[in-house]
Amino acid sequence: MEIRRADKIAELLEQALFAGQYQDGERLDEIKLAEQFEVSRTPIREALQVLVSSGLAEQIPRRGVFVRQPGPVELMEMFETMAELEASCGRLAATRISESGLAQLVEANVKCQQAIENSDHDTYYLENEKFHQIIYRGAANSYLEKQALQLQNKLRAYRKMQLRFRGRMDQSMAEHLEIVAALQGEDAERAAHVLRSHVAVQGEKFHRLLASLKN
Repeated sequence: MEIRRADKIAELLEQALFAGQYQDGERLDEIKLAEQFEVSRTPIREALQVLVSSGLAEQIPRRGVFVRQPGPVELMEMFETMAELEASCGRLAATRISESGLAQLVEANVKCQQAIENSDHDTYYLENEKFHQIIYRGAANSYLEKQALQLQNKLRAYRKMQLRFRGRMDQSMAEHLEIVAALQGEDAERAAHVLRSHVAVQGEKFHRLLASLKN
């Protein structure tokens, strides 16, 4: 119960950060937040750790937790790196993923489609996250999987925000189908290409993301 509450608080704080309610470098006060959300300090501490792990906040010993939002260049570099990691995972998974892994991808896509039909962005993101993690495991390279998971976590809030852009969930779903087809066909280069394009945030997509981050 406490963990679910902490996750919900973390999500609300993410939204507040993106809405410009906190300034970069501002201290997130545990006591004030506990009063605001009418909870004990324990779920607040857990929620702040979620923000720290995702890179939206920084914990400074003996001082507290402070807002830290990456600038445009850093954010672009993170997405570029994520796209290349995903491409590498796809290339390896094309020949290494198991039949059960492919079945899990199909199942995740079914749940993603249901979320689209329900206009449920949050559920779509959770199933989308699982979809990508299955590919990371399917690459059968534990070091690569670890790196991909770490960066996926840091970009979670930004990737979730993208799904709220008009038409993005439908586009994402179509790309998922292409990814599965490439993996089923053991087409390593196709899988790498589609995954790179699926994750990359360039041009207009990047401008829209930056515009949605109100400072």
